[in-house]
Amino acid sequence: MPRVTVITATYDWSSVLPFAVGSVLGQTFDDLEHLVIGDGCTDDSAEVVARAAAGDRRVRWVNLPTNTGHQWGPNAEGIGQADSELVAYLGHDDLWAPTHLEHLVDAIGPGVGLAHSSTLMVYPDRAPQLLPGTGWVYEPRRWIPPSSVAHRRDLALAVGNWSPPDPDSSDDPESVLWAALAARATLRWVPRATCVKLPAFDRRNVYRDRPSHEQSYWFERIAAADDAEADLAAAAGVPYALAVDPDGRRVSTSERMVWAVRTRGRRLLGRPAMTGEERMRLRRRFKGLQP
Repeated sequence: MPRVTVITATYDWSSVLPFAVGSVLGQTFDDLEHLVIGDGCTDDSAEVVARAAAGDRRVRWVNLPTNTGHQWGPNAEGIGQADSELVAYLGHDDLWAPTHLEHLVDAIGPGVGLAHSSTLMVYPDRAPQLLPGTGWVYEPRRWIPPSSVAHRRDLALAVGNWSPPDPDSSDDPESVLWAALAARATLRWVPRATCVKLPAFDRRNVYRDRPSHEQSYWFERIAAADDAEADLAAAAGVPYALAVDPDGRRVSTSERMVWAVRTRGRRLLGRPAMTGEERMRLRRRFKGLQP
């Protein structure tokens, strides 16, 4: 029985999976299993994971029979299949410094139900930003990137596990789960830069084009650094050179800006704000998941 189960939810973007698997297998804390869970994948993700694992039996591929359309489905399945005390998440297009799990496992002591590290948010149209900022104090329903989180598995089961997005709410399922966990146990921030997040909601049509050049860059940069945490922290605020993809196309504007324009237009027309369901449809179109 491993101490930690790492869950990677994925859907039809196999080119990024070798970097996610490599991030997990490169951890200094190695008492783990890695469940890569497809959300009804139809591409070659299973074969890519098998090649990336190179026979390491700690890595296991699971594919849901139907697509849920959100990471809540694979994450809930992963918690159900896990045999571990702790659960951590790594988005299929995100990366970790080698010390990520080591720090989070150390942070989850008596009375602590969830720990999260600092995340380098890498945007295509501006310099990376390290979140959260100095003086961060968690408030219920505030967003914390799942890739930066580890928590007790039994606590997640006690609050009902992951749930699907509420069509009448703008809260993400992860924010709902973190709030439920924080209501029962202490939430601890580990102020170390151990996570790199490349938000798909800032990269138009990534699920259609399926690039992996950014993941390759950060994976190699982390591997080459004498102190990966210090290097990631130093990257905050520095202009990002990969805002243009290998074909010379500039990555388009953020989905958040699209939301802002839509919301302002509705307000000017006297219409109600977008529902959670409408936001989800917009998000899927922006990322290339549906026409």
